[in-house]
Amino acid sequence: MRLVRSGGLHRTAPAARAAPCRKASPVLAFFLGALVFVQGCSVSVPGPVPPQPLASELPAPLGAWRVEQLPGEAGAMLAVLARPERTPPARFRVIVVPGSGCAGMGPWAERYFAGLLHAPVLVLHKPGVAPLARTAPADCAPGFVQQDRLSTWLAHARAALQADALAQQNQGDAALPQVLVGISEGAELLPGLAAHVPRLAGLVLLSASGLDPQQAGALQARRAGVEQDWWALGAMADGDLPDSTIVQGRSLGYWRDLWRWPVAQPLLDGPWPIVQVWGSDDALVPAAAYERFGQLAQQHRPGHGPAAWCARRIDGADHGLQRRALPGHDSIDGVQQVWAWLEQWARAPHAGLCAPLQQTASGSR
Repeated sequence: MRLVRSGGLHRTAPAARAAPCRKASPVLAFFLGALVFVQGCSVSVPGPVPPQPLASELPAPLGAWRVEQLPGEAGAMLAVLARPERTPPARFRVIVVPGSGCAGMGPWAERYFAGLLHAPVLVLHKPGVAPLARTAPADCAPGFVQQDRLSTWLAHARAALQADALAQQNQGDAALPQVLVGISEGAELLPGLAAHVPRLAGLVLLSASGLDPQQAGALQARRAGVEQDWWALGAMADGDLPDSTIVQGRSLGYWRDLWRWPVAQPLLDGPWPIVQVWGSDDALVPAAAYERFGQLAQQHRPGHGPAAWCARRIDGADHGLQRRALPGHDSIDGVQQVWAWLEQWARAPHAGLCAPLQQTASGSR
């Protein structure tokens, strides 16, 4: 059996031989972006993972951005992008956990973060990811695929943030409030990182449902009509094959973490304000997932969860929060809108992180 595209979905079709394995699905930039299930595409990769390049081996980006290093877990080094505020004075600092894949944010960082005027920005990258790399998800190195799993990424990111906090303290940097931003998969780390960010003002989820990834995955599989394949993947994760086995461009270790990874409850139990922004035309995360998390947030008891939760749906926007111009609708860059809300909050922080969204109801949920 093999999978072919039909009407935008992947369907099984007979084939004379099994489809060849690939290092990653070409549309697996987010773990649900493809749902490409290829029978027989599982291999076990023995032996140690080769070392990944250090940040010091990477070229420095142009403009105000710098490539730096922060220590991760067990002697690993993480490459990060750093930029000072574009316009004085600095009012807050933004720490970003990007989404999945092995491409860096350097090639588009200047444009992506353009609206953050009064905020220094720090963008973490997974071990082995060069900030200027443009590597497609299908072409991630075998070593990266083997080490890429949520538990490993969380441990490295936590160590990096602890080192960052210590460096800021030793350098005598201004004690700015900090906002932790998770983009897509990156939001799944926020509950485990929040306690390690001093002066944390709140969490921002961009194109992230807030649900546990297994639950979000099940809803996406239902939307795509491939629920049986999704649960078959879960059965493989519960099986006895080694973590190094590659299934659908990911290691079984990755899928095992994902199947048991808590997100919703830790988010809702935390004391930090939560801002959530998503697009109605998101092809990778179904509206049902966003709406389910919204129901959970609204049902949470006052005084036993976030200081505030606010969500904004941008009508017509995709997973990247972009809406193309259509008859009767202007184009929208939803990412820049989020930065504008943060800038507005920073001018009057006493009003709360959700105040700017509550003051602008156009296009909201």
